[in-house]
Amino acid sequence: MSKITIKDVAREAGVSISTVSNALNNAKLVNEETRKRILDVVDRLNYTPNLNGKLLKAGKSKMLGLFTSTVSGPYFYTLVEAMFRECERNGYALNVFATRDKKVIMSNILGKNLDGVFVFEGYRIGTQEIELIENENIKVTFLDRKIASKNISSVIFDSYKAGFDAVKYLVNLGHRKIYFILGAPDAYDSAERLRGYKAGLEECGIAFKEEYVIEGMFEEQFTYNSISTFIRFRDLEMPDAFIAGNDISAIGCIKALRDKGFSVPEDVSVMGFDDVVVAEYFQPPLTTVRNPIARQGMLGVEVMLKMIEEEKHGQAEVLEGNLVVRGSCTMNKRAH
Repeated sequence: MSKITIKDVAREAGVSISTVSNALNNAKLVNEETRKRILDVVDRLNYTPNLNGKLLKAGKSKMLGLFTSTVSGPYFYTLVEAMFRECERNGYALNVFATRDKKVIMSNILGKNLDGVFVFEGYRIGTQEIELIENENIKVTFLDRKIASKNISSVIFDSYKAGFDAVKYLVNLGHRKIYFILGAPDAYDSAERLRGYKAGLEECGIAFKEEYVIEGMFEEQFTYNSISTFIRFRDLEMPDAFIAGNDISAIGCIKALRDKGFSVPEDVSVMGFDDVVVAEYFQPPLTTVRNPIARQGMLGVEVMLKMIEEEKHGQAEVLEGNLVVRGSCTMNKRAH
């Protein structure tokens, strides 16, 4: 059976195609009796309007894209879920593309099949690409890079302040030998937390040492392996505390310490960032800097739609975290 078209509906209802279109779009040009007759025919013929064609004529796909290298872990679950719900509430769909290939990202952005694009791990997009995006009038929101221009917005965490505050908190507990576990290379939040960590040490009169920085990649297993290796081959006294790049890394750190015979927080304090769901229920419960992850997702969609629908200039939003004290940090007994 051939697909029912708008022409079939118009012929059956005895009206023009434009009248059917107006009726389906609730235009006031169509009187109520005619509208009801047309809608009855639509139901009887089981006609489905060609929404794609309608949107293409309007120059809109009602589709947004999120580009990221990974969607694994509780942070991304919370972020994507919040974005999806906010998109749905505003009549948009969200496509998620997991790729590390800059060519794939740029070809999709420049293909103009999407009304707007969210980019996580924005360091992959360089100055040349940003100029191209601007020239093509494409709407982009970065979720881990601070930038704003006519067509570009960003919604990020104040990771510098979070790193600074984490050091101050641990120093107030009597810790001075504080190690930092890095996140992914070139990642904005990792770099900013490290910068805040260094500034916090300086503020407290503690010298920064390169050997106090350990690779963690924002991953539990990678951090576990790094800390296990560090303990096995260390020449120095154990640290007073570790600041991990995120909560998942902090959990890997604690597991490695525990397996090597150390107790957290009695022997070593450990804290993370984000306050993902598991942080509260892990043993010991994680002291961390809570970042408003769901708020980041919702606000990301909000600023994107302002650029698309209201033609507003792009904006840079910075969300502040807050310290959540739980059981993985305590006073340094060696300092007393």
